Amino acid sequence: MVLCGSNSYNQKYYLDKRFEKLPSKVKEELKIMCVLFTEEVGGTITFSYDEDGMLEIETGCDEGDLLYDEIGAGLLVKKLRTERQEFFEALELYYRVFILGEKFDDFAETDQ
Repeated sequence: MVLCGSNSYNQKYYLDKRFEKLPSKVKEELKIMCVLFTEEVGGTITFSYDEDGMLEIETGCDEGDLLYDEIGAGLLVKKLRTERQEFFEALELYYRVFILGEKFDDFAETDQ
């Protein structure tokens, strides 16, 4: 399930409608991360959830895009994961509780 993404080719940002109830500051932060990423390295970035509710960050480019910085993209994703770890963990918790319908109490007990 896709949370959000950005595309440097058509200069668009996308947030899945199922996540409209996220706090406005969270939505704004996601937009800033995505747009700054594609401005810096080009291509596309997508934040999505796997079947276990873990947040995945995928990047890519159109075939023949010589301006896309694949190494820079990998480094920037690593930096985002390190610096924004708590933010991403909170997004995973939100997804598991509000989208998948897991009970917070059950989730909190297994996390300890």
